[in-house]
Amino acid sequence: MAERLWAPWRFDYVSQADPKKTDGCIFVELPKQSDDRANLILYRGEHAFVMLNAFPYASGHLMVAPYKHTADLDDLSDEELLDIQKLIRRCMRWIKGAYNPQGFNVGANIGEAGGAGIPSHLHWHIVPRWSGDTSFMTSVAEVRVIPQSLESAFDKLMEQVKADVSD
Repeated sequence: MAERLWAPWRFDYVSQADPKKTDGCIFVELPKQSDDRANLILYRGEHAFVMLNAFPYASGHLMVAPYKHTADLDDLSDEELLDIQKLIRRCMRWIKGAYNPQGFNVGANIGEAGGAGIPSHLHWHIVPRWSGDTSFMTSVAEVRVIPQSLESAFDKLMEQVKADVSD
């Protein structure tokens, strides 16, 4: 009998005609709202914010995005860029505390040709990694098995955020 891997939260993504084309920009619209938990926003900085990736590559996959809607690094001030880099460093600290990864992938896919899922708004990915965390599923079928719900990941990371902010 074949084993089944359930990932019900992915249905909204895969059932859209084109998941890259949505009304507005999530990095502009979601921070305007007040329900950070529902919007997976873990932390709001002065110039940028941190949120869980709704379609993660691994448990704890975070994103940092500036509030300023831009696709061009030259549009960000040195102050904004510094705030983003500091948030990336904090994200790595939070993920280490919550998941104890053995490494990270940190970066930005800039522009559609660069692989950006949302090419109109700069954002950085912080992805925890463990030795042997890629399996035949990723290699052969481009399938990722995420062993944790987004809600559980949010709660686990929020514990780290709260501890860090209160220090």
